[in-house]
Parts: sequence; structure tokens; C-alpha cells
Amino acid sequence: MSLLRRKPIAVDHKGGTELARTLSWPHLVALGVGAIVGTGILTLIGVGADRAGPAVILSFVIAGAICACAALAYAEMATMIPASGSAYTYSYVALGEVIAWVIGWSLILEYSLVVSTVAVGWSGYASALLTPWGFPVALTQGPELGGLVNVPAVFIIAVVAGLLMLGTKESATLNAVLVAVKLVALAVFVAVALPHFDAANLTPFMPNGFAKSVSPDGTERGVMAAAAIIFFAFYGFDAISTAAEETKNPGRDLAIGIVGSMVGCVVIYMGVAITAVGALRYTAFADSPEPLALILRGIGRPGFATFLAASAVIALPTVLLGFLFGQSRIFFVMARDGLLPASLAKVSRRGTPVRITILTAVLVAIIAGVMPIDAIAALANAGTLAAFVAVCVAMLVMRRRAPDAPRTFRTPAAPLVGTIGIAGCVYLFFSLPTTTQVYFVLWNVAGLAVYFLWGRKRAGAALAG
Repeated sequence: MSLLRRKPIAVDHKGGTELARTLSWPHLVALGVGAIVGTGILTLIGVGADRAGPAVILSFVIAGAICACAALAYAEMATMIPASGSAYTYSYVALGEVIAWVIGWSLILEYSLVVSTVAVGWSGYASALLTPWGFPVALTQGPELGGLVNVPAVFIIAVVAGLLMLGTKESATLNAVLVAVKLVALAVFVAVALPHFDAANLTPFMPNGFAKSVSPDGTERGVMAAAAIIFFAFYGFDAISTAAEETKNPGRDLAIGIVGSMVGCVVIYMGVAITAVGALRYTAFADSPEPLALILRGIGRPGFATFLAASAVIALPTVLLGFLFGQSRIFFVMARDGLLPASLAKVSRRGTPVRITILTAVLVAIIAGVMPIDAIAALANAGTLAAFVAVCVAMLVMRRRAPDAPRTFRTPAAPLVGTIGIAGCVYLFFSLPTTTQVYFVLWNVAGLAVYFLWGRKRAGAALAG
């Protein structure tokens, strides 16, 4: 039965493993918006349009609704269990150790791939600036593009990791400033492109149908296939729940941060999506790596396209900060629980987990710098969908197991919201490419081997101690 042993809701952390409480709800909202608004809306709207046509608008609605249900579940669990670790911790408390390990292992996959992908995406913009100055191409691109080491990607990861080690509040304050830059850029896109809206660009609205289907070229298409990829653009609010132990008033601030950032981003995304497919025929920007800039050039506004690209270079590091922050905290809690080496669960005099932040940065820098990356968004989505299902299930289980436990935020219509969240995430998982599903299963098989061979006994000793 040790496989299903559960961690108590309240744990007294001693011996230099307590994080400093420096964040308030504005920091958390900015952290969530910074992590959510990034490469997803800047690039995946083109991928989604390629799969769903103008009905990519509906794909955004579906992905956003499922994420909203998960966000409500996260808000309740975060205020009930104000501890770092996000879905991993909630699963440990509500569902048992082996399930918590699978979720933690899945989150490691998600966060590592997201950080690496965003770093590579950022380096693409940086490379365009460095190459004319004679910087070797072999050092600005990864092996998949014929280079040796993606130095800009490694560099930006090192910068963000250094900022996180400097202090949580300091990094959160800078993050808020850069988030404002991103929001201004998206607002400018809507203001410039919306006057060019043409309803004729919306027909045919659903050229590839609703359910996932495979086209002759082997690509999964349809509204749900697009939603399964676009889902990548919405998550990031879960990084807020990893900051529970660093929040001054977690009972209030966590719910505001999670729900507030999610609602705000849904509104932003819908405005951008409707503007994009209405301003230019979707076939003109489908599968483009820079669809919003392409749309602005397509309507004769190249200056604004340049402004949008420059804003992306300045502000994309906020996504790195949000996810690198979240991953380091999940690693930290797993180490504190004994599932990873306990020596990593130490904090600096400023109350930040320096050791685990360095380790996390090194791991994702290796991925971003020297490994070829294909279908990253889809594989990262698989880990996130598993975590969202676990949090919705944990919320429903704790409603039955501990109905009177303190909850400063209660999910409205919890049985309905939880069921929609679970069913929606499962459906999206099976709408992902088949190869992605296989890779996800193989990743977790490897993870379970690590758990049974190394982590299980040590976790039991950590809980007993």
C-alpha cells in the first residue's frame, strides 16, 4: 500500500527548506499572464489555422473552456493546500504517491520542453540580429538546422535562471514590466488589423470538420486536432500554484492569480484570433512561424510587423521565467519529499532554491542548445493534460474525503466543472498525434522504473522523518 501513501495537507518544513514569502496577487497575475501569453498565441494560431481553417476560433474557445475548468480546480486546491509543487503536491495529498510521481514526472517533461522551445524560438529572433554582425551560424542554430550549439538559447536560459536566483520578488517585478510590453504589442495588432476584417475570409468556416481526422499528407486535422495543439497557448497558470509557499496571503492571492490570469488571457486570445482570421485569408498564414507579423505585412503594415517582432524578442523571456520558476519549484518539492536527492532541497539566504534552479537551467539548456526538437508543443501538451486531469480528480476526491477542510476559494458547480475538465482533457489527449501519445507513455514507463528502483524507499523515509 506504500504506492498509495498520501502526504498530509500541512507539513512543517525545517532544515533550510522553507521558501521566502515575498509575492502578492499582482505578482501572481503577472506571472500567470507572462507564462500564458507567449509563443502560443504568437505562433500556434498559424498551426491551428492550418488544421482547422477559420474554425480555429472555435478551437480557441474549446481549449480555453477546458483550461478554465482546470484553472478553477487549481484555484480551489491551491487555497486548500498552499504548498509548492502544483499538481504533483495535490496528487500526493489526494491520490497517493505513485500517481503523484507520474504527475511530477509528466510536469518535468512539460516544463523542460516548454522552456527549451521558447528559448529556441527566442534565439531565432536573436540570430537574425547577430548573423549580420558576423556571429557564426553554427553557434546560433541547433543541429536540426545544421548548427552545432544554439548559443542564444543557452544564453537566455542562463540570464533568466540568474534572475530567479537573485530573488523571487525581484524577478517577479521585472516580469510584470515585460508582460506589459507583450500586452501592448497584442493590443496594437488588434487595433491595426481589425479594421481590415472581412467576413469573406471566414468561409468555408470548418473545411476540415470537427473531430480529428488524418489528411492524405498524414497531418491530423479538424477543430479538435487544432484545439489539442492550441491548448499549448493557454496553460501557464499552473506555474502560479507552484508559488504557493512564496505568497504572502495564499488563501486570497492564489485564487486571484490563477483565475484572474486565465480569464484575462482568454479575452486576449479570442480578440487576437478573431482579428487574425478576419483580416487575412487563413491559407496565407497557415503554419507560419510568425503568423501575426505575416498578417500585418499582408495588410500593408510592415512597420507594425517589425514592432511586433521586436516586442516578442523583449518579452518572450517572461514565458521562460514563468516555466523555469515552476519547474524548479516542482523539482525542489520532489527533492524535499525524497523522490529526488534531498541535497537539492536547500534554499539560499534570500530564500530561493539556488541548487535546484541551477540544475534545472543546465538540463533545459542542454535540450535547447544541442538537441533537435520536433513536435514539442504536442508532447508538452500531453504532460499538461495529465496534470490537469489529476487536479480535477483531486478536487472531486477532496470534496468527498475532506468536505469541511478550509477552502478560501470553492469551485462553483464543482462536480460539473471537474467532470468537464477531466473529459475535455482526455478527449484532447486522444486528439494529439499518435506518435506523441506513444512518446508520452514511454516517458512515464522510464519514470516508473526510476521510482521503483530509487525513489520509493527514500520517499517513505522522508515522510516518516
